[in-house]
Amino acid sequence: MSPIAISGIVFAVVFGGALMGTILRALLPEHHLSQDSRDLVKLGMGLIGTIAALVLGLLIASAKSSFDAQKNGLAQLSANVGLLDRILAHYGPEAKEAREQLRAGVAATLDQTWSATDPGSGLQRAPGRLESVYETIQALAPKNEAQSTLKAAAIKTITDIGLARWQLFAQKGSSIPVPFLVVLVFWLAMLFASFSMFVRPNATVVATLLVCALSVSGAIFLILELDRPFEGFMRISSAPLQSAYEQLGR
Repeated sequence: MSPIAISGIVFAVVFGGALMGTILRALLPEHHLSQDSRDLVKLGMGLIGTIAALVLGLLIASAKSSFDAQKNGLAQLSANVGLLDRILAHYGPEAKEAREQLRAGVAATLDQTWSATDPGSGLQRAPGRLESVYETIQALAPKNEAQSTLKAAAIKTITDIGLARWQLFAQKGSSIPVPFLVVLVFWLAMLFASFSMFVRPNATVVATLLVCALSVSGAIFLILELDRPFEGFMRISSAPLQSAYEQLGR
């Protein structure tokens, strides 16, 4: 399910909690709405509000950390791609096939990972292409000490690239557990129910609750967007890998 759909559901649930509070106000006997009841509800909801705020902050920090890790991983991978191409260029004409394979692999990754139809698929399909580059480099026969040194450096670099690609693919899935999100939304719905339970409904109250519900659902939307770095509106830019690709073969 897309982040927009999930945030829409969150908005409906949270604002529905506010409507439930208004209904409860109309149904409950007057003595249930006394000052003592208000104080107790405020204390209980204050505790839940504190916990919800901590959990929401934790989710935002976790999603942002995951997004930054993938972004930095892509930057490192792009740097290693450029480095490997220069190492192979210094090796000599014998490494031409490996350079062509590397360029083709990067082009396919750019096309598949940032495609509109199947975002992120290039990360999953990349290992096979990297293995062919590795095998081609491994088959090189150095003719002197300089080529031997360059071959060793190329093998290390292609290994680092493969490791970075696997790490990006392993981190591609969502890091936010669904039960975590469900419990958080439940807490928020109860908070909004308590907000409207002791207030007479009017246009200002409804507008305030509406804006607050939109803000909460917007926060959930941002969390889910950050948690899917190769999809949606906030996807990681392909610029670092695109820049490295443009330098390949030169």
